[in-house]
Amino acid sequence: MLIALIAHDKQDALQVRKDNRDAHLTYIEATGVVNQAGPLLDDAGEMCGSLVILDVTDKAAAQDWADNDPYAKAGLFESVSLIPWKRVVGG
Repeated sequence: MLIALIAHDKQDALQVRKDNRDAHLTYIEATGVVNQAGPLLDDAGEMCGSLVILDVTDKAAAQDWADNDPYAKAGLFESVSLIPWKRVVGG
């Protein structure tokens, strides 16, 4: 099951993102459930959120992944949505 995780950073949290980026990328590699991922960008081209496509068994597994992401544990996000997603083009 593919789940789109869409997260928006708290205002003025770019340094929190940068400080936890290595741990976040290590977590992605270690868990093996990320199909695609990348940062959302603001009008100035700065990172301001995340789009992560998770390939998991169910929405509960996606929630567990999201809860244990180092970004989430660092308090980076203002909001996080988990939405079932169907790939139609690409990949």
